[in-house]
Amino acid sequence: MTVKSKHVRIKGIKDGLVFLLDDKCPFEDLLSELRYKLEHSHQNILTGPIVHVDIKLGSRSVTEEDKDAVLDILKSQGNLLVRSVEALENPVEKDPDALFLMSGIVRSGQVLHHDGNLLFLGDVNPGGSVTCSGDIYILGALRGMAHAGVDGNQEAVIAASLLSPTQLRIADIISRPPDEWGTRESSMEYAYLASGAMQIDKIHNIVKLRQGLNVFKGV
Repeated sequence: MTVKSKHVRIKGIKDGLVFLLDDKCPFEDLLSELRYKLEHSHQNILTGPIVHVDIKLGSRSVTEEDKDAVLDILKSQGNLLVRSVEALENPVEKDPDALFLMSGIVRSGQVLHHDGNLLFLGDVNPGGSVTCSGDIYILGALRGMAHAGVDGNQEAVIAASLLSPTQLRIADIISRPPDEWGTRESSMEYAYLASGAMQIDKIHNIVKLRQGLNVFKGV
């Protein structure tokens, strides 16, 4: 079967690729062309080292399931690491506190970026980086670098099941050197800013900062 290339454009940038996806065609047609293009074209860039990818969906109205369908196709190419997924959504409909869910492993030399709050299921290895404009929550080990609030949001937090980073950054504040972290009790922790300095606390105390959270008090 031949699929005409009219809905998917791939543009090379300095540090990766941008996938420009047509926002006017039927979504199923878009998925079909994306799948075809990755399976039959551009093999020279899809069989080498890790390539960072930014996905731009234009003004198309998409659900999280739609985004997952696009991500599933891209994940079939082992060397493509999706860095961001952008859609021009109605600001009224977008929940600024929503968590974007991803899973995998961020290996040395890889950068995972998301605009908003990120819940990452997996490990971030030494030399790997996670950056977000909002909060970062890692259900796994954070042994690399994490930068939350990259646009200057000092209210952002960074949490991990195992918080053992090479560096933490919130807005423009950088954490203490790793050798000053010391040996701490093994439990999920989070980092936040207080009076311009990085602080560490147990995750159940995050309600001090996120007072809108629903808190379980037992019966």
